[in-house]
Amino acid sequence: MVTLNRIYTKTGDDGTTALGTGERRPKYDLRIEAYGTVDETNAAIGVVRLHTRDTPELDAMLGRIQNDLFDLGADLAVPEREGKAERLRVVTSQVERLERDIDTLNEKLAPLTSFVLPGGTPVAAHLHVARTICRRAERVIVELAARPGEPVSAAGIQYMNRLSDFLFVASRTANGNGAGDVLWVPGQNR
Repeated sequence: MVTLNRIYTKTGDDGTTALGTGERRPKYDLRIEAYGTVDETNAAIGVVRLHTRDTPELDAMLGRIQNDLFDLGADLAVPEREGKAERLRVVTSQVERLERDIDTLNEKLAPLTSFVLPGGTPVAAHLHVARTICRRAERVIVELAARPGEPVSAAGIQYMNRLSDFLFVASRTANGNGAGDVLWVPGQNR
């Protein structure tokens, strides 16, 4: 259990922050950007959940995702190092659960005939915002993983990739199972 007695510590006043290992890094460090953007994704999902009280199945899925995103933030905050004891990591079973949730939602959707524009219901629009933030988080995490000496769990990368898919499918669910999707019309305004 985490206990936070003091919210401000003043240790970041010099422009650095501590990883879970205690190592201090500049606040603009790519690893900090990675878990910060995961946190931003989580906050966007929190806004979505303000509108999902009437859809308990979707709300429960989003609640589990928010918890998983905290796990991913913890995973990213403590880089894997050889010979070090394992810390909290995102695991394949979390990715698999997300895939099952995608399949559950997708079963009820009308087939797509065009790309979908962000919009429709307020829930769907907020889910699209969360999806685009999620995609940005994924790009930052993949960039971090490509850097020498910056290990990132494969399951963490997979989770963010599946999460953007989930958020897309959930947005269609929130649009009357696709009936209220706003479809792209190529060249419509020429």
